[in-house]
Amino acid sequence: MSRFEKNWKPAQSSGSFGQRTKETIRGPQPLKPQIAKATGQLNQEVHRLDGALSRLKQRETSIFKKTVTAVQHHDEATSKAYSNELAEIKKMTRIVTQSKIALEQITMRLQTVTDVGDFAATLAPAIGVVKNVRTTLGQAMPDAQSALGDIGTELTSMMTDVGGLSGINIFTGGESSEEAEKIMAEAAALAEKRMGESFPEVPSVQDESVFSNGS
Repeated sequence: MSRFEKNWKPAQSSGSFGQRTKETIRGPQPLKPQIAKATGQLNQEVHRLDGALSRLKQRETSIFKKTVTAVQHHDEATSKAYSNELAEIKKMTRIVTQSKIALEQITMRLQTVTDVGDFAATLAPAIGVVKNVRTTLGQAMPDAQSALGDIGTELTSMMTDVGGLSGINIFTGGESSEEAEKIMAEAAALAEKRMGESFPEVPSVQDESVFSNGS
């Protein structure tokens, strides 16, 4: 018997199956420790991504200044090299920003779970989002994969145990996958918007405006 099942066992000691199921799922207390643990882990990852974004922004600012200096000196080879580095930083920033937004979304949803309907509508796509973010961050932050794998395992275990105890199949298959993809798409759109607002246009040697202040 798993730790999760032991925590839920007292709720099943009396009453009909339907009543036990209602008490088990709708009574928020048995779920709270597991949800609190999962949301705590997710918040830690969001904080980690915040730190990564801060470091990427510092790097972007430094390289942008070097790019401008190279352009002002008509050093096309150096400015191109720096521009390529800026493009890579921008790519990483987009990935991390999307991942952060997606994790924030499922964290907020998990914190509102109160009954079996919410549980099914929230946990299944949350698992999909965590798996997606874990894959997406493979290039930008490979060190995050282990923690996200643990979170995904924790959420999956909760889904399996509660489904077994209640007799309800709360894995919603295609619908949950579609919802997870929707969350990721919305996060990507918002990340793109933030990128447009925070990343300045990279100058080039052909951009005469760069030299307006003397060169």
